[in-house]
Amino acid sequence: MTGLALRERSGFYHHLAAIAQPTGDGVTVSRENTTTRARLARLASFALADAPAGTVISPLPEPAVEPETLHVLTSIAEIRSASETVAASGQRLISILTPDLEPELYDQPAFLEVIKRFVLARSFAKVRVLLRDQARLSNSGSGNRFVAMARRLTSCLEIRIRAPQFREHHCAYCIADDRAIVYRLRADRWDGIAGFNNPPIARQYLQEFDAMWQASAEDRDLRVGQR
Repeated sequence: MTGLALRERSGFYHHLAAIAQPTGDGVTVSRENTTTRARLARLASFALADAPAGTVISPLPEPAVEPETLHVLTSIAEIRSASETVAASGQRLISILTPDLEPELYDQPAFLEVIKRFVLARSFAKVRVLLRDQARLSNSGSGNRFVAMARRLTSCLEIRIRAPQFREHHCAYCIADDRAIVYRLRADRWDGIAGFNNPPIARQYLQEFDAMWQASAEDRDLRVGQR
């Protein structure tokens, strides 16, 4: 691994450690087998090397009760599966921050089925999507099934273009209600974390999303309804 890649990976896991601090109980990163746990231990050590005192990231197995567990994700398959799980857990609100509706994640049959069931089964359900800019919406719109669904379900699935001051955000995430989240520090990477029952972190980024959403309200004419 090059020095640059090492620094970027270290920075990501340092970020993981930092956002986990509000739980007050540390974070357990759970995996399925010994080999993976050993790998996570090495990755976690990157964060712990310069993390604030008292921050703990342990690759030990999860305790019997796991309301604050974070899962480390390192591949598109894991990100995709976690995104489907998070979205499926939603009861009233799904919020997605993405540069361009990433078809590898959001234009997949399994994810689309989750969204369709979510909005059709609940009269009050809402899906909000924030894109980076209009050009990315236009490029994604051609043949994108997520966009096609949004055009049919405009009352419950809304896409906005981020206000200019937020267009340089490089992270990406999907949040269900205020409890579950899949988060990537960089939208162009398949490294991330998932918390399927982690309100402190989900709420932290939901507040950020809400601020961007409100600030982007003036761009309503750039929503998906306009071709």
